[in-house]
Amino acid sequence: QVRLVESGGGLVQAGGSLRLSCEASVNIFSINAMGWYRQAPGKQRDLVADITSGSRTNYADSVKGRFTISRDNAKNTVYLQMNSLKPEDTAVYYCNAKVLVPTMTTTYNYWGQGTQVTVSS
Repeated sequence: QVRLVESGGGLVQAGGSLRLSCEASVNIFSINAMGWYRQAPGKQRDLVADITSGSRTNYADSVKGRFTISRDNAKNTVYLQMNSLKPEDTAVYYCNAKVLVPTMTTTYNYWGQGTQVTVSS
């Protein structure tokens, strides 16, 4: 069981910055990958960025060069630094953790409660 607690959302002007935090209830060494997804009204939940236990990162094309995902293992926390924010970044941002069980060919997904990010023009 993994519990995820998100924080850092809010209202900013276009061009501004926010840093989202996601603290896990377990040592994040035990989590295969953690990431951030976002969902705007009327749209699907899409991957923004993720980071593996080996610190490999992946970003959606729409945020490359603007967002940076990182992890602090001592604090069991993953961050999403968001710079040069645009109105189209407005969404609820969800933290995600994936735990792979190879013998079961199963991946367990855990989700945070979501944090609202609103970018004004």
